[in-house]
Amino acid sequence: MSVARSVAEVLRDHVELEIEAIDRMYLNVYVPHLQTVGATVGYLRKHRGQRFASTNAVAPMTEAFIRGIEQFVQDEGVDLVSFAKRQRKDDVTQQYLRRFKAAEGVLYVGKAQEKARVMRTERRQSRTTGATYPWIVESTAMVNHYYFYCVDQDFGPFFLKFCSYFPYNAKLCINGNEYLKRQLAKRGVAFEALDNGIKSCADPKLAQRLCDGLSAEKSIGCCANGCSACRTRFRPATAPPAIATSSRSCRPSSRSPRCSTSR
Repeated sequence: MSVARSVAEVLRDHVELEIEAIDRMYLNVYVPHLQTVGATVGYLRKHRGQRFASTNAVAPMTEAFIRGIEQFVQDEGVDLVSFAKRQRKDDVTQQYLRRFKAAEGVLYVGKAQEKARVMRTERRQSRTTGATYPWIVESTAMVNHYYFYCVDQDFGPFFLKFCSYFPYNAKLCINGNEYLKRQLAKRGVAFEALDNGIKSCADPKLAQRLCDGLSAEKSIGCCANGCSACRTRFRPATAPPAIATSSRSCRPSSRSPRCSTSR
């Protein structure tokens, strides 16, 4: 009588290369002092000079931010792609990657409506006088997000996604497998690439050391380079605070499970 074997047991005897590495990783990019209602009120009253705090004051900043993106697209000659509902963004990106010949740069800018955590203003009424006044609350809303799809010499393809609504939070997405491919290629080490990983490598020990060397500091450096590339044409006077986020605002996520390739 044969004993049933799991998929993991079957694959265990056919593994050629096994490397522990980060797969995809998201980093949050934000201004820490604009993440609470109280901090937002303080910003609007002290920095924007409002007598009564209202998010209506940030509307010109939002408009300037969007104009800056549109100007960037025009000046750099990249496409602005409006993603359709349920369209796979990775499919679009692969088309641009096949045509991209430079060592690094911006592939294109994508635009999509997505739910976001936002600060908004409610009108409330005083029980004493009956007068109305603005009141800031934390909420969610469907707003435009702008994806900057880029290529980096050290990290390969990545994207930065900016929310177009105050407080303009962003996310960076990098791929540890693409980072490994770039690092092996820079060192002249032969390897066989997969869509999301490598099948074989001439120096597996070096590959593992490179994966282990993908530190928070290097991830933050990629974030800083991406922000710098995306704001090439943005004027500091009109750019929203999220574009100038410090490296301390980037929080890397945990490592992914071990990955292996089989023959």
